[in-house]
Amino acid sequence: MANGGRTKVPIVCHTGAGTMIKQTIGELLEEKVVLDIEGIDRMYLNLYQPMLQTGGGVSTFFREEHRGAKITSTALMSPMTKSFIHDIYSFAKQEGVDIVSFDKGQSKDEVTQRYLAKFSAQEGVLYIGKAQEKFNTFRTSKKFSVDTGQPFPWLMRGMVMCNQYYFYVVDEDFGPLFIKFSSYFPYTARICINGHEYAKRQLAIEGIEFEALDNGILSCADPVRLQQILDELDETKIEALVYKWLDRLPDPFGREDHEAGYNYRISILQAEFSRTQVFDRPLSGRHLFEEVIRENLDLGRPSKVSLIFNRGINKRTPGTFQTRVITQGVIPSLHVSYKSSKIKQYFKEDHALRTETTINNTHDFGLGRSLENLPELRAIGFAANCRLLEVETISQDCSLAEGVFEQVTRPQIIDGKRVSGLRFDDHRVIGLLQTLCGFLLLPNGFSNSSMREWMAQILGIPADQYSPGRMTYDLRRLRLHGLIERIPHTHRYQVTEMGTRIAFFFTKIHSRIFRPGLSQLFNGCPKAPNRMITTAINKLDHAIASLFQQAKLAPCKT
Repeated sequence: MANGGRTKVPIVCHTGAGTMIKQTIGELLEEKVVLDIEGIDRMYLNLYQPMLQTGGGVSTFFREEHRGAKITSTALMSPMTKSFIHDIYSFAKQEGVDIVSFDKGQSKDEVTQRYLAKFSAQEGVLYIGKAQEKFNTFRTSKKFSVDTGQPFPWLMRGMVMCNQYYFYVVDEDFGPLFIKFSSYFPYTARICINGHEYAKRQLAIEGIEFEALDNGILSCADPVRLQQILDELDETKIEALVYKWLDRLPDPFGREDHEAGYNYRISILQAEFSRTQVFDRPLSGRHLFEEVIRENLDLGRPSKVSLIFNRGINKRTPGTFQTRVITQGVIPSLHVSYKSSKIKQYFKEDHALRTETTINNTHDFGLGRSLENLPELRAIGFAANCRLLEVETISQDCSLAEGVFEQVTRPQIIDGKRVSGLRFDDHRVIGLLQTLCGFLLLPNGFSNSSMREWMAQILGIPADQYSPGRMTYDLRRLRLHGLIERIPHTHRYQVTEMGTRIAFFFTKIHSRIFRPGLSQLFNGCPKAPNRMITTAINKLDHAIASLFQQAKLAPCKT
């Protein structure tokens, strides 16, 4: 693929056998990836009764309008709970499945894997788990009438510890999943599914060979069809799955309740959207990921999080914005946070780069929790993954062709307007490009005043010494050189892809080569562990001095 005339800075990877791999992040992703798929990974859904979310709604459920009680009390909930628990045990006996009590801290996945290993049917219930967990239910409190002073019961929300029943099942289309019911009113349930398990089942049904990678896919005989299957998993299929199992499992509500409109609705508690890039061999992926970690430790800065998640961030935006590198064993993982959502990137099972956006609160992106919003959330998650990979690629692979370097650093006539060059040795120019590297408010653009604030900080001067006029002049230079562009119908700007590349290149050369190199050259860091430059220059000085002595000339002194 053409690289636009750019000379790429290589990653040099030592294989340990005397050979070396010289490739950039972009080249590794382009040439060494043998399978590249994106899809829904894990989804954790809430199954709730919309008409039973308030004290008034609960009162209506139990009162004469529906169940005939004259006074609403939590005592009316107890018979429902006992009946529901009885139905669960009867169901377990009928299906011939165990009810397993989970100990505190016990791994539910390990228990489930043991049951899965013995399960041979196409579909059915594996077992039922029981655990004590917190639950937000209704309690009765006593209030007094302002007019009569007489007490009356009042329903209010409160946290309790109660039994939660986990129904671990295998679905013929979705594979392993679980549905969890609370044993207390209003019997809220949760369901956890995995899109890659769904894809595996569909591949098996269609007779397409594949190799699993934990809960993902390592290889597939028909990768195009695999991506189609992942794309076809939508809210309609998920909704059908949920109501299918609600019909099969014990139900705390009766037929008359459902006919009166007391039916479960589905909302999104957590959704993971992943991109998996499988490498031709572990070494290629491991070196790429280690380089990505080293190059992108500042991705958690508010301005960069703003770019990746395509959301504006200001002083009132809640949450932390940070990059964390977490190491499990010898393989690190990269975490970028935004409000209550995050992107996680790691090297999966020593074979694939997994980039995974987890949305824990749909309101972070201006969307409701309804399952109907899955298409919009899906687009946000996949776009965030893509932008993260783009930023990582550009930040490491930012070299420029000689012509582009000349164009930027020398004065130009652009659209009949003369614009001065962005000189590499100009401290102010480096400050401008360092500011652009921060992707300051990039999704919504940035203004003269906001960039002037950052520039003053970088240059180490009071803001009033960097005037709006000077900022206007600098913005004009950046715009005419193509590093930024004006957002139509506004007085705001955004960084172009060329601007991103140039900003990365200039600042890296300045901070990683010129500053440490010149410091060594002029003995600015006498304790530096690598004094190769100083040693080489000293040898050159001695050689030149010897040459002058041989010619019987005195070297010019300045």
